Amino acid sequence: MWQAFRNGSTYDLSTSDPLLDDPFSDIPWGTDRSVRARVMALLLLSGPPALPGRVAALKLRGVQITGTLNLAGGTIAPYVELNHCRFENEVVLPESHWTTLRMAACAIPRLEAARLHTEGDLHLPRCRVAQGIRLTDAQIGTDLLISQIEVRPDRIGVAIAADGMCVAQDLQAEQIETYGEVSLRGAKVGVSLSLRGSRLRSARDRRALNAPRLTVERTLHMTGAWTSGEVEEDGSTPPYGVAYDGTPARGTRLRPFECRGGVRLDDGRFGDAVDLDGARFFLAPTEELSLRRIVTPELRFKCERAEEGRVVLSGAKIVTLVDMSTSWPGPGGLAMGGLVYENLVPFGHFPLDRRLEWVAAATPEYAPEPYERLAQVLRAGGEDADAREVLLAKQRRRRETLPLAAKLWGYLQDWTVAYGYRPGRAALWMAVLWGAGTIGFSRYAPPPMQSAQHPQWNPALYALDLLVPVVNLGQDGYWRPEGVGQWAAAALIVLGWILATTVATGTSRLLRRD
Repeated sequence: MWQAFRNGSTYDLSTSDPLLDDPFSDIPWGTDRSVRARVMALLLLSGPPALPGRVAALKLRGVQITGTLNLAGGTIAPYVELNHCRFENEVVLPESHWTTLRMAACAIPRLEAARLHTEGDLHLPRCRVAQGIRLTDAQIGTDLLISQIEVRPDRIGVAIAADGMCVAQDLQAEQIETYGEVSLRGAKVGVSLSLRGSRLRSARDRRALNAPRLTVERTLHMTGAWTSGEVEEDGSTPPYGVAYDGTPARGTRLRPFECRGGVRLDDGRFGDAVDLDGARFFLAPTEELSLRRIVTPELRFKCERAEEGRVVLSGAKIVTLVDMSTSWPGPGGLAMGGLVYENLVPFGHFPLDRRLEWVAAATPEYAPEPYERLAQVLRAGGEDADAREVLLAKQRRRRETLPLAAKLWGYLQDWTVAYGYRPGRAALWMAVLWGAGTIGFSRYAPPPMQSAQHPQWNPALYALDLLVPVVNLGQDGYWRPEGVGQWAAAALIVLGWILATTVATGTSRLLRRD
């Protein structure tokens, strides 16, 4: 191993037998395949110089490291690459400084690496960690690759603790399996965070993903991944990094993103999008998919409907909301008070009545803001008729909260002119009443108030003069209706005021919105 370090070659103790070389099997490895952690530490911290024309590097394959590898606070200059290795005890790396560290398909009891610094990558693909990973406040110079890793929780139920971690470029966590909370509170990712095809499970009343104040400069991917199940020598998978675009390659299958437990992305900032295409969320009745106050140019909410729990978008600011009607939960399962969005892009069939059900599901108690926001977005997109229908639905929801007298008046407004949002109905009622009045007064002409001074009798103008308030057509005031005619005249005046008031109210409301 000492000589391999000096010339940068791989120190390989594997047997070429896949069963015997599997670091995750229960078959013990003998002392002939063991290296003491103290010797590794000596090489990495105070190793010999490289041979002329060579670069010193520690490359191990099929090796069992006995004892505890403790490099806390150390500066490790050589390149380190471990493949299919076993660690007897936890790996202790807090506040250590590295150029690049790669451990692929290794069995690790626990990785303690708080405040770790790397100039290059940190790779842990296909590793299995029995008692959690701690990367709190770690600084990764380029990429963090933990794809296909399997992590069991620590004693408090946390699988990956990476609060405050900073990754300069991509965080690739595709097809990972976690059995405790993944904590990324206040973490920052310089490019994209990919959780494609991953399966997250909560433990001990914790969330599956706890990432408030997460910052991702590009896109957060929580989507499916195409996989063939084949594994490369470096621990990656052939379709690694390939997004789910609905076009599978031959011999591959879709592995959806699954999350069993609550998700918290509150106050997150995402530069391009949050993509939930095809994601599956299994929530308990008290758990949430919480997106409170997130800011993102695009939210692709095309996941499968969660049977229980709640989806919370309160205070979120989204430029474009791409969604499916089948993705949103039913009444009581959605909260979006203060949600701001500028564009709606429905994926698939999403009729207006389903959109109104979407708003109603988010407002168990009447709130005008979601209706007004939806109407504003529809009007901005040129859907004026749909915007009026939304505002009409808002008035009908509001009517249910009013006292009896106001509720009856609301029913009358709705039945006659639909609160002014359907002006054609008002015109129809006016025409019907005008026709009825004309026919009635043509048969029962009232006598004049003064026999010498009155205009020529015209039943059509007289009926219209009674029906239209404020405007004087030169007939009202010159005739004295009696009996049934008096009651008919009074009815036309009252109904005319009702129609005019509701039309004026609706018109002014529409003008204020415009």
